[in-house]
Amino acid sequence: MSEESDSLRTSPSVASLSENELPLPPPDPPGYVCSLTEDLVTKAREELQEKPEWRLRDVQALRDMVRKEYPYLSTSLDDAFLLRFLRARKFDYDRALQLLVNYHGCRRSWPEVFTNLRPSALKDVLNSGFLTVLPHTDPRGCHVLCIRPDRWIPSNYPITENIRAVYLTLEKLIQSEETQVNGIVILADYKGVSLSKASHFGPFIAKKVIGILQDGFPIRIKAVHIVNEPRIFKGIFAIIKPFLKEKIANRFFLHGSDLNSLHTNLPRNILPKEYGGTAGELDTASWNAVLLASEEDFVKEFCQPMPACDNLLGQPLLPEGLISDAQCDDSMRAMKSQLYSCY
Repeated sequence: MSEESDSLRTSPSVASLSENELPLPPPDPPGYVCSLTEDLVTKAREELQEKPEWRLRDVQALRDMVRKEYPYLSTSLDDAFLLRFLRARKFDYDRALQLLVNYHGCRRSWPEVFTNLRPSALKDVLNSGFLTVLPHTDPRGCHVLCIRPDRWIPSNYPITENIRAVYLTLEKLIQSEETQVNGIVILADYKGVSLSKASHFGPFIAKKVIGILQDGFPIRIKAVHIVNEPRIFKGIFAIIKPFLKEKIANRFFLHGSDLNSLHTNLPRNILPKEYGGTAGELDTASWNAVLLASEEDFVKEFCQPMPACDNLLGQPLLPEGLISDAQCDDSMRAMKSQLYSCY
């Protein structure tokens, strides 16, 4: 049969259809198409246990587990989306499933961060220069997320707005398969961070943020480089460290004002001149434009009504990294003591 006659046979507008005959459903959207280069395919095989010939089988296995164990979980089951979680957990099905559940649990448990989460709602943060993504990747292919806490003025908006901006940036970065394989690097400049500003980042928020980054988001953090940290940072790190897994804690590098130390890890040709680099002045406008251009995607993902059910199969959707305010009272008192002792 010709293509033309076949299309006539299935078209709902053709008069030959009986009154009770329903048109065929539209075809499924195109399936996953790998965008990785040959080198990245090899890297994913060696570092993430990803085998191209088994990739779709693995995705289907995770999809089946979600449907069986969490049938009411409101989540995308697209190949590309599920692959993020498999790659982040080196294709261990059970760990990838737990990461996916934690991912949604974090979003439900912290409404101050995840309600109305879209770039246009964060223009004050973006315009402040608090964060950006450098235009060049490091030698391993990692994008570099640059954070500058000194640009934040607490009287302008709460610290949760900064966290929202970081989360949006991570969501945008992880859309790239290259980032899923290579991971990211964080460059944090703590120049000018005062005691009063540091006190906003207490144990409650610290543990929530770290819980998301370690157990609630499908991204590989390969290194965290801290520069220009004042003495107060010893107190900040004392708050953070108990919540860090050993592998992540070992990826923190404190450089102080020694940019030569930084350059042994991040070469000068990818860094802006503010950090002794040769890549021009630090540009925040370009990344802001990338985020704002993705407004519609974020509205679809984060600005829809939240499902009423927050308990699946009797198990609350809360990753282990989240704790209550009451549990943090003692930690807060200890934190303030630690911060003051740094002066």
